[in-house]
Amino acid sequence: MSQTIEFYFDFSSPYGYLGAQRIQAVADQHQRSVDWHPILLGAIFKVSGQAPLTTFPLKGDYAIMDFQRSAREVELPYSHPKQFPIATVAAARTIWWAKEHEDSTINQKTGDLVQAFFKAYYVDGKNLSDASVVVETASKLGIDQSNLEAALQDDVVKTRLKTAVNDAIEKKVFGSPMMIVDGESFWGNDRIEQLDRWLTRGGW
Repeated sequence: MSQTIEFYFDFSSPYGYLGAQRIQAVADQHQRSVDWHPILLGAIFKVSGQAPLTTFPLKGDYAIMDFQRSAREVELPYSHPKQFPIATVAAARTIWWAKEHEDSTINQKTGDLVQAFFKAYYVDGKNLSDASVVVETASKLGIDQSNLEAALQDDVVKTRLKTAVNDAIEKKVFGSPMMIVDGESFWGNDRIEQLDRWLTRGGW
């Protein structure tokens, strides 16, 4: 049995942001680690036939309101981005590069990078689709800018993200956040409490 909680997310997902701030506490409670899986919802939507919530009439306005209300409920800062949704390729590539880096001083910063990118977009209002913003944000955590700039253009890193998206689709991941624990899937920020209960009770 794995001792991880697989956390699938897109940086362009407000619920992904909220879930990412909360999942570590659940993992700690159950002596598990969070395995971060950045994905690209745009590619997954092509398979599932979905679209960003905010693109739908009526539902879009509700979604923006709910993003903000959900953040207030758990007392997290949230400012709906002016540019939304966005492509988050550079940020996702960075996480996979760091997560699987041979240098432990880099891969140990994976979780911090996830949180820093989410904060940059949903709190500081920075355009995370801009690779220079991603590099600048990562540099504040001690990541060498030139090394990361080169990595973002590396075919190996590009392919790794594509593989990750394909793997997510094979696991039937269709939204953000989506958490998988011991083969059981939980979709949505509002399912974190249920995930906690599932682990506490050993399932049902």
